[in-house]
Amino acid sequence: MPKHYLFYVEQPYSFAILRPIQAALNARGDKACWFITKKSGITNSLLEGEQQLHTIEDVKDFNPCAVFVPGNVVPDFFPGVKVQVFHGLEYKKKGHFAIRGFFDLYCTHGPLTTEPFTRLAEKHGYFRVIETGWPKLDPYFDYQKQQNIKPVILYAPTFSPNLSSLEILFEQIKTLASSGDYAIKLKFHPKTKQQWQQLYQPLTELEHFEICQSDNLMPLIQHADVVISDTSSAVDESLLLGKPVITFNNAQPQDALINITKPEQLINALEQALSLSDEQQLKINEYITQVHPFTDGNSAQRVLAATAQVIEAGVMQKPLNLLRRYKIRKALSYMKLK
Repeated sequence: MPKHYLFYVEQPYSFAILRPIQAALNARGDKACWFITKKSGITNSLLEGEQQLHTIEDVKDFNPCAVFVPGNVVPDFFPGVKVQVFHGLEYKKKGHFAIRGFFDLYCTHGPLTTEPFTRLAEKHGYFRVIETGWPKLDPYFDYQKQQNIKPVILYAPTFSPNLSSLEILFEQIKTLASSGDYAIKLKFHPKTKQQWQQLYQPLTELEHFEICQSDNLMPLIQHADVVISDTSSAVDESLLLGKPVITFNNAQPQDALINITKPEQLINALEQALSLSDEQQLKINEYITQVHPFTDGNSAQRVLAATAQVIEAGVMQKPLNLLRRYKIRKALSYMKLK
């Protein structure tokens, strides 16, 4: 008898995170369905063959044994174990280690996140933490780096007003794109303010500048020779594929990064990144062992194994969490108690 699993989606980036889990489920004969919130505006984003549940009654009839979530909240009234798989690797952002009372299992990516969440599990006592790696990365470790005709520079800034470099690096990005020496690709975060997106729109008239529309950042990282960012999940995702990363005012600039604090430093930093020293590459490798040591492409299978372990052990009683439960019911127009 196939087991049922649910993917709860609020943002476009969720698809790339959850599809490796879906592939692992399909391979063993189980069934996965998607619940995409109407507010997200992405309800038509599924691929052929993927099944969507449109109502809460549909979810309850489907009766999943587990719900996988790359976001911060999940309806407590959905059946099944609630599994947090995270929307990114950026542990430095405010709120990454916030415990909101929704989840039974946190699937962490490496020691840098496993150890803090384990301490939190000991403190709160109602959820489990198992290090699995991040499913989104599964398809991207086995690839051949392409030889680009001219260096490809991926600019992947965050959307957070206090952290984003979009405004302050605009003139430098424009200069790089205008030079013709590089191919500049810009990937906005889905939550980026419209005024910042509009700021860069005129640059699309340049031959060597492109705003990428793909939901999945990883193929763009693979293609790039250098990644420019600030304090974003793109930083760690890029480092994990061995890419040199330049950051602007990173919140916690570790040794693996080339961090700058002034816009005019970008050109020199780019030259350094394109001629990466053995010492800098070693720092990247050391960072990988802490953030995401799994390179076998089997993190989705580990997530499923961890989920099965929690289902077998049984969930523990979570806090009442009344305000958050009310808010998610209001957001989904569902005011029943169960």
